[in-house]
Amino acid sequence: ASNAVKHLVEYMGAAPLAEIEPEEFTDFATVRPHVRLTDSSQRQIIWPTVSMWTISDDDNDNDIILILGPEPALRWKYFVEQILGVARYYNVSSIITLGALLADVPHRQPTHILGTAVDENLIDLHDLQRSRYEGPTGIVGVLNDMAHRAGIDTIALWAAVPAYAPSVPSPKASAALIDRMSEIIGIDAPTSTLEARVVRYEEQIDDLIANDPSLSRYIERLENLIDDDDDDDEYDYEDDDDDTDASLAPVSDELDSAALMEEIEGFLRGQSDD
Repeated sequence: ASNAVKHLVEYMGAAPLAEIEPEEFTDFATVRPHVRLTDSSQRQIIWPTVSMWTISDDDNDNDIILILGPEPALRWKYFVEQILGVARYYNVSSIITLGALLADVPHRQPTHILGTAVDENLIDLHDLQRSRYEGPTGIVGVLNDMAHRAGIDTIALWAAVPAYAPSVPSPKASAALIDRMSEIIGIDAPTSTLEARVVRYEEQIDDLIANDPSLSRYIERLENLIDDDDDDDEYDYEDDDDDTDASLAPVSDELDSAALMEEIEGFLRGQSDD
């Protein structure tokens, strides 16, 4: 999810807009600043700052603010108010959060994206699920709740990535998140660079599992389950003439979405208190 936002910043000409100073919100013993050397070999401290950028999409009359940074450790309500203050100043109409979770999915299959919302109009308009999760939440959950209470539409998008390869960043998932977000917002966001990395990503994971027969059998079972679902027409893909890539944005059926929702709930409950 972070790589998806970084990609949009890099390839859509995003301009710096604002930063949230980390001092009041960060436990620096947990999230430490980094030291880097400049070209002149001078030492520079890089603080874990939450940054914002803006993109103007003149073709579709859409302006977008991108936000990326570490989850705060302190004063969450006050932290979210900083974001909502920017949202109010620029008359933001909707907030979309991007996330990823480890799930029982094979790496060579299209990335499954689950979208949730609480507003019925948004759910019907964008084919989303109603979130019924109860349990521990992170800063994204707090942001969505406070934004909704402030009258701003909120949508959460989750990408399911293979649980057996947690250390390999997935360009496939990043591209799928961008495609789904673009579909909702109504913009054309570039993903060709990410999609070009998919082959290398799949080869990396193939190398990881090559010497592990039990893991190979596990993945084969996952792929067979997906194939059985396809044979039973349990997936409904978008029309071929749609602007989005149908292979990256399958529309889930009820059973599959329920299973993925359980994965998300288990993922959230497993987060540590900090």
